[in-house]
Amino acid sequence: MTSITERAAVRPRSKHDWLLLLLKARTLVALLLVLAFFSFAAPNFLSTANAILISKHVAINAFLAIGLTFVIITGGIDLSVGSVVGLTGMIAGWLVLNGIDIGFGWSIQFNTLEIAAIVCLAGILVGGINGILITRFNVAPFIATLGMLYVARGAALLFSEGRTFPNLNGNPDYGSDSFPLIGTGNFLGLPVMIWMLIAVTLGAACIANRTPLGRHIYATGGNERGAALSGVRVARVKMFVYMFSGLMAAIVGLIIASQLRAAHPATGEFFELNAIAAAVLGGTSMSGGRGRIIGTIIGAFVIGILSDGLVMMGVSSFWQMVVKGLVIIAAVVIDQAQSRLQARVALAQEVTQSR
Repeated sequence: MTSITERAAVRPRSKHDWLLLLLKARTLVALLLVLAFFSFAAPNFLSTANAILISKHVAINAFLAIGLTFVIITGGIDLSVGSVVGLTGMIAGWLVLNGIDIGFGWSIQFNTLEIAAIVCLAGILVGGINGILITRFNVAPFIATLGMLYVARGAALLFSEGRTFPNLNGNPDYGSDSFPLIGTGNFLGLPVMIWMLIAVTLGAACIANRTPLGRHIYATGGNERGAALSGVRVARVKMFVYMFSGLMAAIVGLIIASQLRAAHPATGEFFELNAIAAAVLGGTSMSGGRGRIIGTIIGAFVIGILSDGLVMMGVSSFWQMVVKGLVIIAAVVIDQAQSRLQARVALAQEVTQSR
């Protein structure tokens, strides 16, 4: 006699199953489509130099998108990451040029690693403040991070009264002359920032897939109350994801200041929109509980290739904004369709098993 498990195992795939499989692979399909299109439509699109340039642009968005993936999986949102990029870039510029003034004509100067550490701690601190507002004061994530967007941008402007910190070449006497290498250096033929992205991607994927913290992140987004009743420390999980998002924004602030050898308080404007688009396009559900780091990386490549390809084709920046907006809307609509289809397929499996 055939068991229920065996009957479920031999159930033929329906059209819903195949459609669901296609929806789950939508990011990879979109990547292949944009690659195929621009390889024909844009001259020299597939050249090695252009591939490296696109990878650099993608890395900026990918760092932010990785941080936002964790936040969105828990059912939250972080609108402040773009402003934190600007703020941390200004902190980096200040430290490279001036150090910390302790009075009496003395100042503390820092080498490149110390500057990077301080800037990363500043990003974590801002993320921690977001986490405290959300977990301790029960402020909605949208409102808390929207407020922090303005606070961080205002603080960035106050650092130099709206002016740019130029000539961030560092000082060899203090060991900060290697600061530009963060964004412009190469190692084994690849930019340093790409190696940084690879390390962060592997670390984030390991956290998501192989640690109790990762399981708690998904549980919090899937059913926060149920997760809390099962022993998950939801507040700590949320604190972690917002602090991690702040860290990713700080890394981007460092990279951009290093690349440009200058820091401007307006850096990072609207970066959060591209990052959200990459995460959602990569399969992260805005309702929480679902998302993958590798999907987010592929989504960042889709957004980056789309942006650079349109520039190479000479498309107006106004139309580029329209296209990005349509991509975000389409990604959310497809995500909702996937959720409904998954529920329908699950119901069909239950009916089959009950027979």
